Formats: sequence, C-alpha cells, structure tokens
Amino acid sequence: MSQPIFAVKPQDSAERNTSVHLLPCRIHHNGNVEPVDTFWNPAEGQDETKTAYLRGRKLHGKAVKLPEGYYGSVVEKSEPKKPEKTLEETEVIEIQDEEDGQPAEGVMQEKAVFDEFMVWGHESLADSKEDPYLRGMEEWISFAEQIHSYPSGKPEGSKNEP
Repeated sequence: MSQPIFAVKPQDSAERNTSVHLLPCRIHHNGNVEPVDTFWNPAEGQDETKTAYLRGRKLHGKAVKLPEGYYGSVVEKSEPKKPEKTLEETEVIEIQDEEDGQPAEGVMQEKAVFDEFMVWGHESLADSKEDPYLRGMEEWISFAEQIHSYPSGKPEGSKNEP
C-alpha cells in the first residue's frame, strides 16, 4: 500500500476542548495577542448567543455544536521527518523520486481539538443559508454520513428475494 499524500499527526500536548471562533473578517496576524481581553471580550446574550465588538464593529455570535461522533482539529503545517539513510540508499531514492514524480507527503501537526465553535456575523447572527462556511460544514457532514452509511433495505432487483 502506498504512503498517504496528506497526514495529520496527533500531538500528545494538544489542548482539549479549545475555543474556536469563525470571524467574518481577515486578520493578518499569526501568533499570540496579550492581553487578549483588550481586543476580544464577548458578552453573553439571549438564547445562547454572544455579542462582541472588534475594531468598533458589532458582531453577533452563536455556538455551533458538532454532531455526536465528530470533532474538529486545529492544525499547523509542518515538515515531514525524513529517516536517516546511508549514502547508497540516498542515491537510489533520489533516482526513484525523479522517475516516479510522486508528490511529497504533506504533514499537519494537531495543536488542539474542539467539539463546538462560535460563528460570528456582522450586525446579525450567521445563518447557514447565507454563511458559506457554516453551510459548507453542514453539507460536508451530510455528505460524509451518506458515503459512510449503508443503504437501508435491500437494493432493487436483488436475486435473494423470497
């Protein structure tokens, strides 16, 4: 069996049940922001909703729970570890790589997991009819359930009918 092209490597120190927020904007910053309360302080609202202000813009958020048996992963791209090889093995592998043209394995390192996330919208709650990320997640889960389930009943035209 061939090696996978894409792999997610679990990390022992991955946080459990981290807080994930899907904001309706793009923030060009990677890394920590301290103190976070200065920039992000959501307030509890009615019906399990939250309200927050980001750079003067009012955002409304609602929690979306993932279905039973599903979880999300926060991942970070990392370089695959290459095993140490002798000079003879290296020469053979380099020749094979040039001939095969196989893509390199992509590795993502799991940093945290979650079972729910907050979806934020400008001036109103995010709705799966309008929000492409929320709609895509719902459609993906529905599609995954369909391809990983067995059909109910016997298929039409089966020869084992009584």
